[in-house]
Amino acid sequence: MTELLHLSTFLRRPIFDEAGDRIGRVQDLVARLGDAPHPPIVGAVIRIEGRDLFVPIRKIGGLAEGRMTFEGKRVDLRRFERRPGEILLAEDLLARHLINLVRGRLIIANEIEIAEIDGVWEVVGVDPGRRSFLRRILGPRIGQRVKADRIVDFASIEPFVAHVPSARLRIPYRKLAHLHPAQIADLVEQASHAEGEEIIEAVGLDRELEADVFEELDTAHQLEFLEERSDAEAARLLGRMEPDNAADLITEIDQDRRESILDLLPTTQRAKVRNLLTYNAETAGGLMNPDFVSVPAAATVDDALRAIRTSTVSAQSLYAVFVLDQDARPVATATIAQLVRARATDHVLDVARTELTHVDPHSDVHQVARTMSDFNLTVLPVVEAEHGRMIGVVTVDDLLEELLPQGWRREFGMSAAQE
Repeated sequence: MTELLHLSTFLRRPIFDEAGDRIGRVQDLVARLGDAPHPPIVGAVIRIEGRDLFVPIRKIGGLAEGRMTFEGKRVDLRRFERRPGEILLAEDLLARHLINLVRGRLIIANEIEIAEIDGVWEVVGVDPGRRSFLRRILGPRIGQRVKADRIVDFASIEPFVAHVPSARLRIPYRKLAHLHPAQIADLVEQASHAEGEEIIEAVGLDRELEADVFEELDTAHQLEFLEERSDAEAARLLGRMEPDNAADLITEIDQDRRESILDLLPTTQRAKVRNLLTYNAETAGGLMNPDFVSVPAAATVDDALRAIRTSTVSAQSLYAVFVLDQDARPVATATIAQLVRARATDHVLDVARTELTHVDPHSDVHQVARTMSDFNLTVLPVVEAEHGRMIGVVTVDDLLEELLPQGWRREFGMSAAQE
């Protein structure tokens, strides 16, 4: 079994020459980030007579035994300078936030674990437990006996490295892409502003994902990040958001920027957002999404499924297909499950629910909630009173977001950094 060694037990420890004379003190260990799941340790920063010098790991002996020796003939006296891709384990990682990519949570690196694997020293894990504080407080001799709480494999860790003086060190987009947008938003809300910017910058490589993450952020964080963006950049972002979410955010933006950003939105999105802004935010009209999938009364199941496949409506909002008459009035609704189970040649009206329940755009949020609860609905049509035309849908997730208090994730401990 590979023996794990604690980073803290090496810090500020003396290093000796082959004659046994002390020549300096270990300040830090240097690792190189890359594609390897466990970054290799390439050397140590040694303080000798007030100067921080770099010593390659191949010239250091006794790491496993706890008495480090310099095994070279002479020390390179040039001051240590970090090279691209290098990270200092103590300065850059210890006691800092790291992203646990498996759980989608922040952890605090109370200890860094290293090990020698096949002759190569590697960073293998992080200990976020409280006992690691004791190890650092008690010092190497006593602290070495303090057992680790729970080791998180470094392969599932992503460090924040914007503070590292190397432009090549950034969070890779592919590391975050497998997380749900809500998980990424939780990470942003847990993190400091600089760390949050680093996450947003990473997901910004995928404009759709960036918009999805922005929709999941609480209002305070949305405004915080928009303040640092130009009107054009803000409009680009809002243009990719769901219209109802974009309208909600527009109302929170400073008045002097609001019209400018609205004017820069794509034409179709601008029309939808301006229409939504005419409704009170706590009504069905303010909650609704104007995007939904509909088919005419004569459509077959195959027609409905084709409409779903070609639709630009987001998957989160696509719960059902609505059957509209020639005047855009809803006459029935078919869930995705009903359509998948039916034969392709069946008419949608034969499998759809014709006892259609709906609300007026001016219905308040409590009436919307009662209707959806009474009829066990995940999506509720919004129909204008004058002509009976369907103008949008309220989905259960948008209703929950309206009913739950701001900051509920943090209040229930869902966004706390894990120790």
